[in-house]
Amino acid sequence: MEDFARTANTGKFADPFVTAKGEARASVALTKPETLWFNTGTLCNITCANCYIESSPTNDALVYLTRAEVEPYLDEIETLGWPIREIAFTGGEPFMNPEMAGMMEAALERGFDVLVLTNAMRPMMRKSVQKALLGLAERFRDKMTFRISVDHWSEELHNAERGKDAFARTLEGMAWLRDAGFPMAVAGRIAFHESEADARAGYGRLYQENNFNIDAQSPGQTVLFPEMDMSVEVPEITTDCWGILNKSPEDVMCASSRMVVKRKGATAPAVLACTLLAYAPEFELGTTLADASGPVQLNHPHCAKFCVLGGASCSA
Repeated sequence: MEDFARTANTGKFADPFVTAKGEARASVALTKPETLWFNTGTLCNITCANCYIESSPTNDALVYLTRAEVEPYLDEIETLGWPIREIAFTGGEPFMNPEMAGMMEAALERGFDVLVLTNAMRPMMRKSVQKALLGLAERFRDKMTFRISVDHWSEELHNAERGKDAFARTLEGMAWLRDAGFPMAVAGRIAFHESEADARAGYGRLYQENNFNIDAQSPGQTVLFPEMDMSVEVPEITTDCWGILNKSPEDVMCASSRMVVKRKGATAPAVLACTLLAYAPEFELGTTLADASGPVQLNHPHCAKFCVLGGASCSA
């Protein structure tokens, strides 16, 4: 997918420091580290039509992380004095990973808020997983948030993305979370044919119909992304763009977060600049948080389309 995005912008995003027009490329410093992401593995129980990370029941390009691999990064946060407030887990489907509850526990025991991105389908609904989550809730209920992937507020468009009966199974999982008292949020998309206001109104109706305590108007509780059209050509972001766009580098996600992954065949996890660029080697910053503390060159179409121009962020 990322190669396709570059192909659509032929001639651009070649030099990390200079654009195709010879202008200085913009970069973003890690000025306010708030969220550390862990990709628990790219295996997923379903195959979505437009998954940005190409998760599926067979894609193990990013293998399962373990609690033993997560804990040194939690220790390093303290050593570095980073003001991280949130540990976030994404996939794939995180609850495919057999050590998911243990990784959550490791973060919660250190006082972090924990965010889990999940489709709330069968992996989360296994009895062993439910038991583990209810056990964590006895100690940390208000420190956990489950952000559910609901690609569209309508069953038709959600199932078109995620497969037959996916909408009903996700609502079943959300109902279990609701009844167990877990805080929930939603990650969705704004369809090409609708405005953001229309999308939020649709999600609001869905929440009301199902008695979900989620605010459709809150960007932190209902996180909406634009449809990802990889064929669209986008401009490169220069150092002058911040003033032209009246935007600060601190508004871009790589100013406040990093993501840890483990590649298939690797001996150790690696730290990436961004959750959207798991397969772009130039955005791999090292094996430690200290290695990954430097600035990030905005040298990918996603940097322009989704982060700078689109204002997307995976954190609340």
